[in-house]
Amino acid sequence: MKILYFSRDYTPHDHRFLSALAQSPHTIYYLRLERQPRQLEDRPLPPQVEQVVWQGGRQSAGWRDYPRLLRDLKRVIRQIQPDVIHVGPIQSAAFLAALSGFQPLVSMSWGSDLLLDAGRSAWMRWVTRFTLRRTTVLAADCRTVQIKAASFGFPAERVVLFPWGVDLTQFRPGRAEEFRTRRGWQEAFVVLSLRTWEPLYGVDVVARGFARAARQNPRLRLLLLGGGSQAGLIRTIFQQEGVLEQVFFGGQVNGDELPQYYQAADLYVSASHSDGSSVSLMEALASGLPVLVSDIPSNREWVTDGQEGWLFPDGDDLALSEGILRAAGQPEVLAPMKLAARRLAEERANWPVNFQRLLEAYQRAVDLHRSSLSSISKPLKEQQP
Repeated sequence: MKILYFSRDYTPHDHRFLSALAQSPHTIYYLRLERQPRQLEDRPLPPQVEQVVWQGGRQSAGWRDYPRLLRDLKRVIRQIQPDVIHVGPIQSAAFLAALSGFQPLVSMSWGSDLLLDAGRSAWMRWVTRFTLRRTTVLAADCRTVQIKAASFGFPAERVVLFPWGVDLTQFRPGRAEEFRTRRGWQEAFVVLSLRTWEPLYGVDVVARGFARAARQNPRLRLLLLGGGSQAGLIRTIFQQEGVLEQVFFGGQVNGDELPQYYQAADLYVSASHSDGSSVSLMEALASGLPVLVSDIPSNREWVTDGQEGWLFPDGDDLALSEGILRAAGQPEVLAPMKLAARRLAEERANWPVNFQRLLEAYQRAVDLHRSSLSSISKPLKEQQP
């Protein structure tokens, strides 16, 4: 099968998908819609994947670019003649693919595209509905996304639930003692945050919550990875609260180096206001790390309060602060949570197992398309004299 993998940009998630697809028996082509100013992935494409050269993928793409890109996308499709196009997010790459008229189309939601972007305006609602109507199979990473797609009329029987999962051999329980010792954290309680510093992910909530807790417990340390547009705000919070010395800014971390950061931590936190099945949450669970995450629908699909960690009200930095202090003050509670976290990851977040659902989605899309063509051609044959 020839698969055209069409994505908005090149991120760590794209690298992981393409690396797995490269090991499949299929022929894989990669098409990049745009190049954002801030690059999140520097690892090269797997050699088995052919990157398609076209008019997109060189700079940011706006709506006015779509007519030109659509013409070239149709040329790419004629040239490659894929059996299926895997495409997402919904309102960007998937919309362009839907405009091309190609079938079968496996549209993959990236979570926020359906949970947030779809409702931002009448135009985005129309784009979302248009794309879903021309989608053969939708790959959704959680039931929250499936429910949202249903509100746009997408049939549940054509949804494949596909929580992305993680490599359980790469992300596993352990203790990065050398990492902690280099920073003098032998006796510290280390909180890990690695969501992007954008309003959606609530890192400012994490900053305020940690700062309040750190003033009460000098043992606390925050291991803060990533970056983004809220950098100035977040640093200002720490400075004003006088806890800057208790924060380690790790910057953007290569995916291969990420496991040690989980193993250096005692608690994972995320204050995201909206999410699908968060990969960083799954990585934390696989690393046997108790979690403290916002009480939003997708997180409730993974975390049972008091079992693998805790939930706190979305946007409530005071509750987040109290949760951090509670975790740091109850080491006896953390031990069973670590076991429960790893067990949940083994049951539901095993990447090689979950990845098979995506391959099944491709085959299902091809079968549905063939069936629809057959149902159309049969009446035509019956009409022939």
